[in-house]
Amino acid sequence: MKQVFYLLTTLLLLTACEMDESIVFDQPFVRIATATGGSSTVVLSDVKNVNTYTVYLSSRAQTESLDVNFEIVVGDGLTAGVDYEIVTTGNTLTFLPGIYTMPIRIRWLEHTVDPTKDNTLTIRLTGNSRGYTLGYPGPDHNQRQVVIEKRNS
Repeated sequence: MKQVFYLLTTLLLLTACEMDESIVFDQPFVRIATATGGSSTVVLSDVKNVNTYTVYLSSRAQTESLDVNFEIVVGDGLTAGVDYEIVTTGNTLTFLPGIYTMPIRIRWLEHTVDPTKDNTLTIRLTGNSRGYTLGYPGPDHNQRQVVIEKRNS
């Protein structure tokens, strides 16, 4: 009976070891995500606050700065100064050596939106100074952009 117990315990341990394997990428990349780690989120029309969308650098230690370019694409249902304000200036983030996260901040203003229009704001990574992959490596390039939809409360 002891031998069967030891055998079953050993088999369980051997099969459980592979459950904790994580995906390791061998190429540097830059991605963007919401505060909860997603690629999309919803902001309600009665909210008045500043939200942070984080750009992450995944690479080995850097000895030189990395510039990451982004664009903000606004749907026809949102108006700057009425629905939102871009707090982050410019369209380039500079990752100094040892820095692996940089924020893009947007102030959301209280304003009802027209639900028949495109009430999205997309932050899209467009390039960088080293040719690193934008979004996760792979054909889908997940988290190359974040889409924020403003909805009525």
